[in-house]
Amino acid sequence: MLFVGFLATSPMALRAIGGVDLSEVRKQVELQDSYVRDIRRHFHLHPELSGKEVETAKYLKAELKKLGGISIHDVPGSTGFYAILDTKREGKTIGLRTDIDGLPIEESPTNGEGKQKKWVSQNKGVTQGCGHDGHMAIILGTARILSNLRNQLHGRVVFIFEEGEESNSGIRPMIAALQADGIKLDVIYGNHVASNVPSGQIFVKEGPIMAGMATLAYNIVGRGGHVSRPDKSVNPVFAAANVLTAISIAWNNQRDLEKLVTLGVTQLEGGQVYNVIPNSVFIGGSLRFFDRAAGEHALQLVKNVSENVAAAHGCTVDYTDRMKVDLPPVSNDTTYTRHARQELEALYPGHVTDDPQYVWYGSETFALYSQLAPTVFTLVGVNSKEVGSTAQHHNDKFDLDEDALQYGVGAMTQFVVSLSR
Repeated sequence: MLFVGFLATSPMALRAIGGVDLSEVRKQVELQDSYVRDIRRHFHLHPELSGKEVETAKYLKAELKKLGGISIHDVPGSTGFYAILDTKREGKTIGLRTDIDGLPIEESPTNGEGKQKKWVSQNKGVTQGCGHDGHMAIILGTARILSNLRNQLHGRVVFIFEEGEESNSGIRPMIAALQADGIKLDVIYGNHVASNVPSGQIFVKEGPIMAGMATLAYNIVGRGGHVSRPDKSVNPVFAAANVLTAISIAWNNQRDLEKLVTLGVTQLEGGQVYNVIPNSVFIGGSLRFFDRAAGEHALQLVKNVSENVAAAHGCTVDYTDRMKVDLPPVSNDTTYTRHARQELEALYPGHVTDDPQYVWYGSETFALYSQLAPTVFTLVGVNSKEVGSTAQHHNDKFDLDEDALQYGVGAMTQFVVSLSR
């Protein structure tokens, strides 16, 4: 039986919110639990890469159409779309968002504790290694509940299904479509399953909770030639190696150390054979930060060091279009986030935390929805040693505790219900 201990008869537990009380929300979440698990398993077995979520989008739309009374709107040039449940009664317009893409990772049949996974991707080389399968299951479960309760709600709910979160390819077309279609949102809510948060806990905190991101993507350009006469060439390999060493030294001496920025270099690519000096060497990676100005300063520091060190070796620097600040931090609106925490503490006593240890260094395109409306983003804990779901995201061993999905559904549902007075 789900929600053992949650059906207490305290005054707070029995209070009515907008015509739908907490016990009704819990009941509805319980009724949808098997559906939510089945949906999560479907999407886990059949993941699709960013920008190629054709079958995923078809499946999502088919599930929404079963509910009736929900209009579906495609996003031009994207597999993403949004759908609207309109109660035809005056009230707020609330956005609920999910991402829908998988990752180019071959999934391991075992999880972070070495246990056999119950569900493993059937699409070779692609996996739901970040938990977006859980996000889609949560939003569809929520849509079913809100559809059941629509006669007791006010306003509109806009369900946002975003293509390509992992590649940042779907967020801007989605925002453009919502703006072009005149969708005025009062607030946008989203969630992310989190392997750094214990299963059964929901992390809700105002202010920055996920990091902003700048991408490193540039070439150190020299002049190639035969390795036997390095003096006839300008070797970018040595230059690139010295660039990275110089950046690591400057990192501790030319930044404000009270404003954290992480430096992650993941690519150093140049040359194909042992006896040819290449024309260029590629450097790739990312910076993560919680203060945008600090992130922009750090990116400029990387550029300054790279250009000066490259010049000392007779090389130049060629930046790609990706060499920029891509995403600001995910920063929760104070008023709506405090409201959300209060509501969730009433719904799930003892299962809500704002402990800063759970602030996440990952980045999320959800940050850009703040261009449209105040935003609230919560982290739904899925870390369970018993299940084995302890591996980090973007890992072939990533797994999630399906028992935790109920909290995501309940939190998303309660957020809408509480604002639908």
